[in-house]
Amino acid sequence: MTETSHRRIAIGDVHGHYKGLMTLLEMIAPSSSDSIYFLGDLIDRGPQSAQVVKFVKESPHKCLLGNHEQMLLNVMAEEEASSSVIQNWLYSGGQATISSYQGGTILKEDVEWLKTLPTYLDLGDVWLVHAGIDPNIPLAKQTADQFCWVRDEFLSVEESYFTDKLIIVGHTITFTLPGVAPGKLAQGEGWLDIDTGAYHPRSGWLTGFDITNGIVYQANVLQNCQRTLTLEESVVKVESHQFGVAVRNKQRKKQNSKKANNTPFGMFKQKFNFFNSK
Repeated sequence: MTETSHRRIAIGDVHGHYKGLMTLLEMIAPSSSDSIYFLGDLIDRGPQSAQVVKFVKESPHKCLLGNHEQMLLNVMAEEEASSSVIQNWLYSGGQATISSYQGGTILKEDVEWLKTLPTYLDLGDVWLVHAGIDPNIPLAKQTADQFCWVRDEFLSVEESYFTDKLIIVGHTITFTLPGVAPGKLAQGEGWLDIDTGAYHPRSGWLTGFDITNGIVYQANVLQNCQRTLTLEESVVKVESHQFGVAVRNKQRKKQNSKKANNTPFGMFKQKFNFFNSK
């Protein structure tokens, strides 16, 4: 097929895999007329979160807020952060992010930049968001709690949320969905999931999707290989009835929950020495 210029390209969850991202961008070879959109979760789990943030922050590309960025911002938001908030971020790959910064010190300028990230982008015929939309809540009342975290309520919808827009998401690794093999994209009613699990040992695939031309670019960060496919070759249709009751064994913990056992943020900051206030 003949490719159309002025491409719109969405990139799934990078999770600190800077080298894989550079390989993927070499494959895509974006021109100045192309638009690149990161769907969030630049950080955590992988070894080079600091490098990924620096690159995207200094680039002309657009980026959405993911739940991993939100976890980091929640830890940084208050003088005191509950131990559950702190431990949940560290358990979810936050320690790898800390380690990726020189001296284990996260730059304040990076945190300030993360605060500016939007939760969604409306491109007209396409709606980009990290996790999805909660179909049970009016759109105007939804916040990062839905846009960065929703899962089954969105993925199991029986009808498209928008009649004139495709919703493209990351957040949920596609092979965790019914009948989807590692590296494949997943499509449901009005949505397309391109998080192919770059950090996960079962996959390693980092995906960029050329929305304009229907081309899928993938770099495997574990096997050091690449492939370019059509959307038809890459996608698996997931029927809403395959989800059954929309409940998972692993439910996300509320990041703003307050528990009795609070750890003073100052003590935590001193313990890990990961925040540069300059």
